[in-house]
This record gives sequence, structure tokens and C-alpha cells, in this order.
Amino acid sequence: MKVLVPVKRVVDYNVKIRVKADKSGVDVANVKMSMNPFDEIACEQAIRLKEAGVATEIVAVSAGEPKAQETLRTALAMGADRAVLIESADELQPLAVAKLLAAIVKKEEPQLVLMGKQAIDDDSNQTGQMLAALLGWPQATFVSKLTVEGGEAEAGREVDEGLQTIAVPLPAVVTVDLRLNEPRYASLPNIMKAKKKPLDTLKPAELGVDIAPRLQYVQVEEPAARKAGVKVTSVQELVQKLKSEGGVLA
Repeated sequence: MKVLVPVKRVVDYNVKIRVKADKSGVDVANVKMSMNPFDEIACEQAIRLKEAGVATEIVAVSAGEPKAQETLRTALAMGADRAVLIESADELQPLAVAKLLAAIVKKEEPQLVLMGKQAIDDDSNQTGQMLAALLGWPQATFVSKLTVEGGEAEAGREVDEGLQTIAVPLPAVVTVDLRLNEPRYASLPNIMKAKKKPLDTLKPAELGVDIAPRLQYVQVEEPAARKAGVKVTSVQELVQKLKSEGGVLA
């Protein structure tokens, strides 16, 4: 079974985000970039499926600027077999990425697409669902437990009422949540081996995909500074403040 794992290059989660002076976006100049953490979990799960004899090949794919090759090399060092970069200097919004991935899926014909539930830069949580719709495939989202057997994927999903278990026939799109696994660190020998693994590049035009933006960012601002907390000396004082200042109690 071939597994396709989309991975996105994002600002590292340890970096404090800075908004550009003109409020047109986030300043990424000289900022450490890494693989989106949710995609890293998806990559780890694909590797575990291969180690269990369920998957036979893992193809990592990314879309964006040439520097995204670094992210793909990380996936290769973790254990992916080969990688594909859809190279574009233009802004790629979720719908455009979903269309590009759909084109790659039709080209590669995987039986399973494993991807993060969302990227930590825009938190859109749209691409996986859009991809499933474009392909006409079943989907399982927010997956925190996954088994693949007998032509179907059984997925555990955390919902408000508890844990929901669903089964979807393959091929399918599965988006993963944080609790699915703990990604491994790539060893130095594997990092060196990853440099020799195949990494192909394509252009959106070669896939016949229109990547024109559908959304317009009006303005990006930093969240309002959080006010300092107040210590209270008694329950009565707490109740009074919740009534008079918090507006929580009537």
C-alpha cells in the first residue's frame, strides 16, 4: 500500500511570531522554519505502518518555495522513501494546495493520504477536507488512533462526548491529531542517507492546476496584550470581583 504524506514548511513552534510593520502578514525573515508538527505526526504514523508491514512505500509531498526541500529532506530522514515538491513562489491558499495534492494523488495513486489536521501558521483546518471532497474519497479527521487492515482504516476521533470510532474504506484521506503518536528524531546516519533519496520537483502548471488566490488578507495584527492578574484574599472577594469586574456572575 502506498501512503502519501503532505508536509508543510512553517515557522517553528518555538519562535515568537512577529507581525510586519505594515500589517500585511507575519515576518518570516531569518526565522527558523520546521515541518508542521501535525504533519510530522502523520509522517511518523506512515512510517509505523510501513514498519508493521501495512505500507510498502511512503511519498512525502510539499508545495511552496524551493526551501521546502529542507522539510521534505526531514521527512526522508525520518523514513519516507521519496519526495515530491510542487515548487511555487506564489501564495498558496488551502484550496490551491488541495487541488495540487489532488493532482499528485491522481498521478501517484496512493491508497491512503495521511496529513496533519491543520498547519500551525494559519490554523485553517481546511486542506484535508477539501482534498477528500475533490477526490470523492471518504475522510476521517482529527484522528488520535488509527489501524489499517482489510482494505479499510479504523480511526478513533476525540469528540466532545468522548472517543468516536469510525471505519472508512480505502482509498481515504486521514487527518491526524496530536495524541496519535510521538514523532521520532531523525538520526545522523538517516539524515545523510536522506540526501541521496529521490526528490522530484514539479510546477503547478505541469499539473494543470489554477493556484490563483480566492481570499484576500485585509490586515494582520498581534493579539491584545493580556492584562495582569489580581490576587484575592477570600472567596467573598473573588465572588465580588466576578460580579463587579468580570461580568461572569449576576
